Parts: sequence; C-alpha cells; structure tokens
Amino acid sequence: MSEFHGSASRGPAPQPSRTPPPRTRATGLRHRLAELRGADVPAKALDARALAALAANPGCRRRAILDGAGVDKAKLASALGAPSGFGQSQFALTRGNAFEAKVKADGGAELLRLAHTRLDPGAEAPAAAAVPDLTAQGPEGRTARTALALREATRAGGWTLLDHPMLALDVAGSLAFLEPDAVVVHPDGSWSVVEIKSFPMLDGSADPAKVGAAARQAAVYVLALEDVAARLDPAPRVRHRVLLVCPKDFSNLPAGSAVDVRKQRAVTARQLARLTRIEEIADALPEGTCFAPDRDPEELTAAVAAVPATYAPDCLSTCELAFHCRERARAAGAVTRLGRPLRAELGGLTTVEDVLAAAHGELGDPDDPAVAALRRAAALRAEAFQEARAREVAAVCR
Repeated sequence: MSEFHGSASRGPAPQPSRTPPPRTRATGLRHRLAELRGADVPAKALDARALAALAANPGCRRRAILDGAGVDKAKLASALGAPSGFGQSQFALTRGNAFEAKVKADGGAELLRLAHTRLDPGAEAPAAAAVPDLTAQGPEGRTARTALALREATRAGGWTLLDHPMLALDVAGSLAFLEPDAVVVHPDGSWSVVEIKSFPMLDGSADPAKVGAAARQAAVYVLALEDVAARLDPAPRVRHRVLLVCPKDFSNLPAGSAVDVRKQRAVTARQLARLTRIEEIADALPEGTCFAPDRDPEELTAAVAAVPATYAPDCLSTCELAFHCRERARAAGAVTRLGRPLRAELGGLTTVEDVLAAAHGELGDPDDPAVAALRRAAALRAEAFQEARAREVAAVCR
C-alpha cells in the first residue's frame, strides 16, 4: 500500500501511448492496390463479364493485377496510345436498361412466370412473390443484406425475387463484388440466377456466341451464390440451369430460355483457382509502380511492361488492353499472337524466330516432337517448291 500511495503522490500515472492497430494482410493488400491504381483514382468494379474473361486467360498476370487493383483498362489503353473502342454503345445500354425495366415491371411478375415455366414447372405458380429491399451502405453492406434476404427467403418458402443482389467472390486473394440482374428463390428453397440480355431470341433460339458469353457470365454468379449457400445449414441448392431472358423476335416482349451452365461453371472454377494470387504479382513489381492514366506515357508504358502478359487473339473481344498487348507481342515475335492452340503445340518455342530456327535445323532437340514436326513440315515445303520450280523450267524449255 505504501508503494502505491507513494507513486500516486508524484502525480497521475502516465497514460499508455495509443499506437495504431497493426496493419492486417488484407488491409496491406488494399493499400498496395490503391497505390498501383493511383492515390486519387477511384477503383473500377470487377464485374462478372471481366471475371469470365480473366478466367479464360488465367496465365495473364497483367490483366489479373490490373483488374484486382480496379484499374480502368480503357483509360489506361488510351493513355498508352492504343485505345480499344471496347464496350457497348450508349444506345445499346439504353435499350438494354429499358428492356430490363419492362421484364421486372409489376414486381417481376413476367420474370417469375418465365422462371416457373422454364426452370420449375412442377412448382406452384408464382401468384404472389416477395421482393425484399436490398438497400444497404456500400458493397459490403449490400452483400450482407443479400445474404440475409436469401436466408430468410429460403426459410419462408414460396417465390422470392431479388432484384440486383450483391454477391462477393474471392479472386486470387482479392474480393470481387458482383451484381447479377436477378436471383430467384424457388418454393423448395433452391436458388436460380437470371440473366437479362438485349440481343433477340429468334424462333426460340439466339446467337450461340452471345448465349455462350451470357452462360460464362452466369457461371460466375453461380459460383458466388454457392459461396453464400455454403455458409447456411443446411446449404440450399444452387441450380445450374439459369434463366436467360431476351426480346422475342424483333419485338420488346420477353422470352425465356433455360441454359445449363455446368460446363462453364466447372471451367471457370478451375481457371480462377489457377490464377496467381494478387499479392504475389504486386510484390514482384518495382517500387513506385503506378498505373494511373495521368502519368508520363513512357513511365506508364514501363509500368505496364513490368507485368508479364499472355496475349492471344481472343483478347481482342474481351480485354481493353488487347491492341497494346498485340503490338508488343508482334514486336517480340511471340507465338501467342497466332493463337493458344498453336502456342500449345510448339512447347518451349516461344518466338517466331525460334520456330523458324528449329524448322531449319539451327535450334532445338531433334527428339522434341514439336521440333521434329517443324523440320518435317519444312522439308515437305522445300520439296513442294522444288517440284513447282522443276515444272516451271520444263514448261519454259518446251
């Protein structure tokens, strides 16, 4: 007691210093990605279409880090002098928004009728369906509100329509927030994704390429929904047949079709798992690397070049940086610009110069199947030219 009073007589005890909480791994990654994007540059949300394109080319670290950091690749491409002209026209966006509003009018009555007819004809008709309010603060809040609404709808039974819910999916260590057009909860508690597109459905079928793109996009939503379902006990069933809604023929009337996305879901899950984690790519970049489009063009070009890319012709329809990467691939003589199937056939030969050298016997192991095939093709080509030349000489002599 005497020691206690003695210390008290010397004045109040010093207050413990307030140190900031230690930076967690997630906080540190977000800070690093913000530095890469630019301190005052807002992040561009990573949507399902971009995720599907990223999953189609999992070896491209450049796209992985740019998408993970929320870099606007269209603005970056313009700053690099290779604008892409990528994306929908304003007219197409306006038309698509108007069609979606029509489909969801009257509490989504027509959309639910199509879901009942195409996905769950054995269930009771959706005479009255719940449409919960999913409003919340920020993407994290909306994601939590969506999960709560899904849980409540599953327990309640009946039909429920979630209009523009928010889902989250871990992509290479970075959280991506996704917003499907709609999710339907069936009376049996199962969940279905709804994709609304503005391209027409003629005589009950639509452009296969566009349907395929919609299926890949819907597969990303299915994966995100499965993450939500896995946190519930028992876990609801996420249906792998999604509802695709398009204008019927050349009218503005909605038509629905069930699309099986099991194959696209399996491919997307496998490819996303193969992505190099974002923090690994970020840690390998030089200090001070920044992709802000207002930086000096030479500095920006060097920053982009610091991240390896895997260009392929498919990128022209899926990535805003495709023109820039194609130009660099041409300059480097990379065989990837000729297509992924050919690149896979060539094995360790990564440049056109190496391929020609191997074909002419100047490079490569003769026992390598790719090298052997190239030399055989070169020999056949030389033989064909010799025969053609011989025929030309014989014709002149006659």
